[in-house]
Amino acid sequence: MLWLNLLVASGMVTLTFTIHFVGLVVLSAILRERKVHPVNLTSVFGQGVSILFVVISLFGLHSVQIWTYAFAYLALGQFSGLEEALYFSTSAFTTVGFGDVVLGDDWRMLGAAEAANGFLLIGWSTAFLVAVTARVRAFEADIEKLED
Repeated sequence: MLWLNLLVASGMVTLTFTIHFVGLVVLSAILRERKVHPVNLTSVFGQGVSILFVVISLFGLHSVQIWTYAFAYLALGQFSGLEEALYFSTSAFTTVGFGDVVLGDDWRMLGAAEAANGFLLIGWSTAFLVAVTARVRAFEADIEKLED
């Protein structure tokens, strides 16, 4: 059963990493093409709205990934309902791991893999958000130099 766990976990990790990669590429394209990247906006309000758009988009990406795991758990017969599967998936993905809802012994390695997967994806999102906001700060620093 361990090898089946690892096989399913590998497939889920690959799927969620692909979802995340495509999501970040699309988000980057939207920021570039729509001229809504924070560095293209001169008002503090506009920059704030743009960064908020990025944060909400990242949250949406993670929600899709969490739901993907929840549906996998349902398909594997680990939970009787969507709410329970979604609750477990959310707590595993975010590495909170409350422990009040657990997987059966046969699939617990998949839950551990989801936690590692979520940890990496949340870190990737954080790096993306830091890169976006760092460009805003660099842009503001350039403007300050021009004003001096």
